[in-house]
Amino acid sequence: MKPSTGTRLAALLAALSLTHCAVNPVTGHPNFVTLSETQEVSMGRSEDRRVRQQYGSYEDAELQRYVSDIGQRLAGASHRPGLQYQFLVVDSPEVNAFALPGGYIYITRGILAYLNSEAELAAVLGHELGHVTARHSVQQLSAATAANVGTSILQILVPQVRNTGADALVNLLGGALLSGYGREHELEADRLGAEYLARTGYDPQAMIRVVGVLKNHELLDAEIAKAEGREPRRYHGLFASHPDNDTRLQEVVREASRFASADNRVERENFLKRMEGMVFADSPAQGVVRNHRFFHAGLGLALHFPEGWRVRNTPQNVLATSPDRNALVDLRSAGTAEGTPAEVLRRLLKLGVGQAVAPATIGGLPAAITELSLSGKPTRVAVVFLGKQAYAIGIQAVNDAAFRQHAAPMDAAMRSFHAITAEEREQARPLRMRVITARAGITFADLARHSPLGRHAEGHLRLINGLYPRGEPAAGQPLKIVE
Repeated sequence: MKPSTGTRLAALLAALSLTHCAVNPVTGHPNFVTLSETQEVSMGRSEDRRVRQQYGSYEDAELQRYVSDIGQRLAGASHRPGLQYQFLVVDSPEVNAFALPGGYIYITRGILAYLNSEAELAAVLGHELGHVTARHSVQQLSAATAANVGTSILQILVPQVRNTGADALVNLLGGALLSGYGREHELEADRLGAEYLARTGYDPQAMIRVVGVLKNHELLDAEIAKAEGREPRRYHGLFASHPDNDTRLQEVVREASRFASADNRVERENFLKRMEGMVFADSPAQGVVRNHRFFHAGLGLALHFPEGWRVRNTPQNVLATSPDRNALVDLRSAGTAEGTPAEVLRRLLKLGVGQAVAPATIGGLPAAITELSLSGKPTRVAVVFLGKQAYAIGIQAVNDAAFRQHAAPMDAAMRSFHAITAEEREQARPLRMRVITARAGITFADLARHSPLGRHAEGHLRLINGLYPRGEPAAGQPLKIVE
């Protein structure tokens, strides 16, 4: 039986009535929210499992305890000390930190490499803590829920809006509510983070230094992106200018001075000791990229991507894109090697009986290849068996002309897949951070000549030591390098 329009409207209005204005624990003002604190914590706990599955925990128990202890001290000085906070270093090279509702806070080992004091680490954790204590994600989820319910009511009362164009417009308006925290929430998180720093004896100005780290990373990436012909990354909400010139950021951090103690701790040397030996860039658990070559010692495989293409290594796949961004090569797991490569390929792509699949040999291994159109784009996919595992290698271009243009390097990449050699296993070892003492007269150009970081090594070394863009080491200064 189909419910009447009146019944559906009553149900939707009832859903709206479940929302309420809860007092924000930070401001003391009412906020329109749809989640209770219990629901907020439950949602965070559920999503935490997915985060851990996707990223993995960085395997360094001492570093994990260090970060957690700092986070818990900050949480105890926050506006919501009663939450059961969880702090985790995730095994990702990305420069990032993020939080889930209910007190689940994550920091990547990637961003740790670019910090230079315990106070800066506390600033990153404090910023994410601010998002949790001010319930920013809950506010956004509540706004999205209201937008969706409102859309349904509008479609009942005004049937004309059910057409595709109106749906697209309503979805666009609703989506705008989820386009990120936005500048006001980011500033509030900075203000709260600076306050929590001051309350626990850290220098609140570390918040500005961290935003400077992110901005400098963005500037270096823009320089590298220009050389690689790609779009640069963007960090920290809507900050367009450098924090040294951002008046509002300076103001919100200055507010924390009334909570400051005489300590204003920075703890640079203690933090740098924790960085000794930390993995830099790709994790061996996900394989490593050396120039345009990919090695995974754990899985026993290697593949050579086209030279000059941008390679991204994620927990799900390894993706190389052409400089003009019109073509790609994608390597990922295809499950267990059960049956034949052709059978796995058919299951993977859900191919019909009429779709041709050709047996092949790639790198001396059994394989199968098919050509088809996916989402209107010319595509070639191979499945290769290596031991008990199957791997899919896809090559694709935006149109036939682009496929013909990039066919040779894409096909060479596909056919370069092979079992890793003993020499390649040595190349697959992870890069690690070391802390040295700068000798008199040493420059970053000198260090870059012996660095495995490639042609942009000088910029990266300046950045990880807080001396970007033109700083040089002082004699006796502790320096982070990568080996």
